[in-house]
Order: sequence, then structure tokens, then C-alpha cells
Amino acid sequence: MEEARMWAGVERARLRLADLLEDLPTRDWERPSLCAGWRIRDVAAHLAGNAQFGAGDWFREALRARGRFNRMIGDSARRLATESPGSLVAQLREHAASRKVPPAPGAGPDSTIMDVLTHTQDIALALGREPEVPPEDAVAGLGSLWKLRFPFNPRKRLAGLRLVASDADWAVGAGPEVRGPASGFLLLLTNRPAAYERLSGPGLDLARAKQAA
Repeated sequence: MEEARMWAGVERARLRLADLLEDLPTRDWERPSLCAGWRIRDVAAHLAGNAQFGAGDWFREALRARGRFNRMIGDSARRLATESPGSLVAQLREHAASRKVPPAPGAGPDSTIMDVLTHTQDIALALGREPEVPPEDAVAGLGSLWKLRFPFNPRKRLAGLRLVASDADWAVGAGPEVRGPASGFLLLLTNRPAAYERLSGPGLDLARAKQAA
């Protein structure tokens, strides 16, 4: 998918998430999301921040976290999460078309669409809702994930499996097959247990074992 189409997908995804969060009761903002250790509020803040942060902002966050990547991401999200739900929703809308990316190797529209769509599922599924995840946008995110070594390294972790999207032209690997919607593979490749409820096939038990190892 060309870059302009991916960025358009990012913008639509941010606006859909803002719509989902718009009328969410305050108590639901404190619910755990599917992203381990993060509330729905934290996930929303992370996505709002990513759309605004420039290189200087990330440099300051890295200094605060003493260069520890996971700590930097988590701390920055929780710091932004102190803002009101209304403010976070407004930021998602205001910066929906932003093309800012972290100063990291390989960061671009494909990694951004992966981040937004995966975290949207973290929020929506935790609320018992089914988010809209266009298969073509999910495939763009999967392309980014499959080549990513840190922090998930799915190419190594899921070696020996054939992963096949049932709703898009995407397939990788060789071995027992795991099949399902492209959105489900966003969850699988980022190590979300919720993936197993959305995928099927003779390789699913092996995928589960590999994730647990």
C-alpha cells in the first residue's frame, strides 16, 4: 500500500477511536485494556501523544527513562494520561492527520497504522466492542510487524507456522496453518492472548505454545 493511503488509514483510525471514546463513561477510562499493565486511559494517551511528539519530545522522554525503551513508552503514556478524557479525545481529533513518527529505525506510516489499529483493539475489545479494522490497513501494519525485531520479533517467535489472512492478501511462513482475519494477526504478532479467540487452524496450539515459551 502506498504511503499516502497508509496515512489516510491512520487518520481514519484515529478518528474512529475518538468516536468510540467520545461518550465513554469516566469509570470505563480506568478499565484495564488488553495491553498488559495499561488502562484504557493510558492507551488513549499513548496514541494521542504519538501523534504530537517530535524528535525533541522523544529525546526528553528517553532522558527521563534513562534510555530504557519500554519504560519511556509507558512513562510518557501515563504522564499524558493525567489529562481529562475530553482533552485526550480532542487531541486525537486535532492530530488525526499527523505524520509524526518516533525517531526509530523503520518508523513510518506502516508502523503507525499498526500501532493505532492494535491499540484500538486493546481498547475496544476490553470494552466488549468490535472495532472496525479495515483488512487492507491491517495488512499494512502486519508488513511492519513481520520485519520488526524489537520488541516482538514475530518472524523468529512464530517460526514454523504458516499464517494466512482470511480477509486479505497476506500470508507468511511455512508449516501448520493458522488462519483468520488480518486484525487477529495484529493481536497475534504483538503477543495478545485475545488473538486465539479470533484465529483457527491446525497450527493454533503450536502458536499458543510458542507465545508462552
